[in-house]
Amino acid sequence: MNPIYKAVHSIDWITLVLFASLVVLAVGKYLFQSRFMNFMILPFNNKYVVLHSKKGALFNWFHILLTIFQLLNFSLFLFLVFTSFLVVENQNLSTLFFMILGGIVAFQLVKLLLQLTKAYIFDTQGLITEVLFNKTTYLNYSSLIMFVANVVLIYIANDSKIVFYTAFVLIVSINAIGFIKLLKNYQKVLTPYLFYFILYLCTLEIAPLVIVGTYLKD
Repeated sequence: MNPIYKAVHSIDWITLVLFASLVVLAVGKYLFQSRFMNFMILPFNNKYVVLHSKKGALFNWFHILLTIFQLLNFSLFLFLVFTSFLVVENQNLSTLFFMILGGIVAFQLVKLLLQLTKAYIFDTQGLITEVLFNKTTYLNYSSLIMFVANVVLIYIANDSKIVFYTAFVLIVSINAIGFIKLLKNYQKVLTPYLFYFILYLCTLEIAPLVIVGTYLKD
């Protein structure tokens, strides 16, 4: 029987990324215990958004910590998707992750700047800030699913399609709940700005997804 060589690639840097994200989450829980408890029941109770979607909410330290947690786990989840469904050179794995992380951070910052600029031009700063806080909060919450999925995919069930699809469905479902609650809570407020809200959805929400989807398809 001839020996079969199997390359085992180090996942130390992935462990560090997961550990760093967990430290960020722990710091947020330690410093803002009340907010964290409200945040944990977000899909079932909108109390967190109602209490904290005020002026400056986007730049609150708890929200920033959760966003960092989300960026790390979102980037790692996309990295695992790419390495599982696409052919990627093994020696460039860590580089690929940091490229994904840099791309997501840059995209989020540019998108936020455009949204706030548009809000200033049309004098809808308060409305857009609350919409952004609501949307980002649910995305941050779905990053908890990403974290669990990342741990399972890396240490338990490598490249499991069931884990990928289950995580994807849960992530989409959580964000869909957030969007439905957003429309319900701000129905009266959005009515006078319906045109601007539709413009916002088309230019800064739907269009990027179409562009990315087209790119991946090609």
